[in-house]
Amino acid sequence: MLRILLGEPPRENSGVLAEAINYMAKFASMLRKEMNSHEDRHHEYRKLEIWTRGLISSLDELEQSWFAAAFFRKSVVAGYMDDMSPQEQGEYSRYVYFYKNGFIRVFSLLDKLGTVLNSLYDLDTSKVKVHFSYFTVLRQFRLHEEHEALADELERIKSSYREPLENLRKRRNAEIHYMNAEMQDDLWQRHQGLHDKIHLEDLDSHLEDLRQCLEMVCTTLGASFRYSIKQWDKLTCRP
Repeated sequence: MLRILLGEPPRENSGVLAEAINYMAKFASMLRKEMNSHEDRHHEYRKLEIWTRGLISSLDELEQSWFAAAFFRKSVVAGYMDDMSPQEQGEYSRYVYFYKNGFIRVFSLLDKLGTVLNSLYDLDTSKVKVHFSYFTVLRQFRLHEEHEALADELERIKSSYREPLENLRKRRNAEIHYMNAEMQDDLWQRHQGLHDKIHLEDLDSHLEDLRQCLEMVCTTLGASFRYSIKQWDKLTCRP
């Protein structure tokens, strides 16, 4: 959608993004087939199908946010806020909007996945923490040794992206609990020199953190649903 609004051609899914979407679509299709073949009296299959299709939409929105942020970043050439023309300030504001939308969506999407995994594998994470996150679900997996293979893979993925995840987590927390994330850099610079011009934050470094976390989310979703499809096949093939 955003690509069309920005005059860009539609996205062609590839790599880990395509894998994640394909695995989720296949899992949702398997749930639909199960509902058509058997009763879903407690609507568990329907709930999981809706959640899974919701994850597909959320991933699409996250990728679009990263793309739009990168698109508007190209128009920001000044190194200081005071040197920007009104038009460039507008482009910078649009970059900030989609960048912040992106890093908030990273953790929102992971937490939604945590809800799906918690329900799918009966992890009872809410007994540990009522409002739990994806990372709480990961720790809870350790108490359910039956799915140790998935837990190990998800932990490896998280560890591989530890630095960009931590960078975005700090900015997300600042945005939600304290102040606009981009203003943190301004405040620090004001402490260094009250009347100095404010240098822009490292836009490329921030975008790279977001790109890597998008990749992390795709890889995590792919691993989760690839494993879940295998488990579902085992369950439905039992005599």
